[in-house]
Amino acid sequence: MFESGAIVLWIAQSSDALMPADESDRAMVLTWLFAASNTIEPHVAALAIIDLFNPDAEWAKARRPEVEASLRKRLGELQTALGDRQWFANDRFSAADILMTHVLRDLRHTDIVADYPALAAHVARAEARPAFKRALADQMKPFRDHAPA
Repeated sequence: MFESGAIVLWIAQSSDALMPADESDRAMVLTWLFAASNTIEPHVAALAIIDLFNPDAEWAKARRPEVEASLRKRLGELQTALGDRQWFANDRFSAADILMTHVLRDLRHTDIVADYPALAAHVARAEARPAFKRALADQMKPFRDHAPA
């Protein structure tokens, strides 16, 4: 379950803060969890595969504009859905925001998210949370500890 939506869902199941007990609120969090994993992430991954693994391939150069346009369409829809709320599920921080932030951070090799101010602000809010900072530091520690000399 490493680095997947499944681990976020598993952890959230034991936290009313991340997954509300109220059935309607819980359904909203689940909706946004699936949106992050199945609606946004495939477009982000398609661009990352091109940019990070195949930037010089002719097929990638030809395909990238279409992939980026498709991603931007989804991000526009996502920003509209977020509206003026700070968090996705009932404007209350939840597991949905953790997963959506994780997905949108996979675009940090680009400036694309900056073109969507509400999404950029959402990511910044999530990244500023102390628990996010601790979790990221813990995740990156082995890489720092074993960095090439």
